[in-house]
Amino acid sequence: MTKNTAKNMAIETAKLLLKIKAVSIRPQKPFKFVSGILSPIYTDNRIIISYPKVRKKIIAFYIEIIKKKIGLDKVDLLSGTATAAIPHAAFIAQKLNLPMVYVRGSKKGHGKENQIEGVVEKGQKAVVIEDLISTGSSLIGNVKAIRRAGAKVRYAITTTTYLMKKAEQNFKRNKIKVYSLTDFKKTVDVAVKRKYIEQKDRDLVLQWVKDPKNWGKKFGFE
Repeated sequence: MTKNTAKNMAIETAKLLLKIKAVSIRPQKPFKFVSGILSPIYTDNRIIISYPKVRKKIIAFYIEIIKKKIGLDKVDLLSGTATAAIPHAAFIAQKLNLPMVYVRGSKKGHGKENQIEGVVEKGQKAVVIEDLISTGSSLIGNVKAIRRAGAKVRYAITTTTYLMKKAEQNFKRNKIKVYSLTDFKKTVDVAVKRKYIEQKDRDLVLQWVKDPKNWGKKFGFE
């Protein structure tokens, strides 16, 4: 996959996410997360499954990365991160005729107390499928669970990432290469170009990823 192809994929993905409002950007009326953090951007890639044409394109992009960046010979198993990435992993697995599992954030408190649903065989080469990366903790939890089960994990793919430094550090520490269809900065640039937000608000939005916890206070929203 060439740099130009990757760039086009990133732009097209950003357009699709903005169009169906999987990504919403409100610079002057920030969203409030459960943690209390204020954010100018809100991402809900779960709704991709409700738009067949968009879903088809997004899944095709995942498959293109698997084929051209990772290699089909390096993939024996797909592991979706619960819950948002489960449908993504299922669609990809079906298209590529690959086995799939999904990983919960923690073990069930009943029954077999599984954290992994599905079958992982020792020595399998697994690729983790994620939908959104902030700090990367959910993805790393998936990776660790699959590795404990005996599979090898070197790669992961996500629809988008907020490009936080903590995530980059997590991936480096855990020796995982992550590919993303698009990212925070490219999505903001597309949002400006297509008039979802004004040019004057671009820097305000981009500042959020540098210090999410204090962004709201710094810019007078709290």
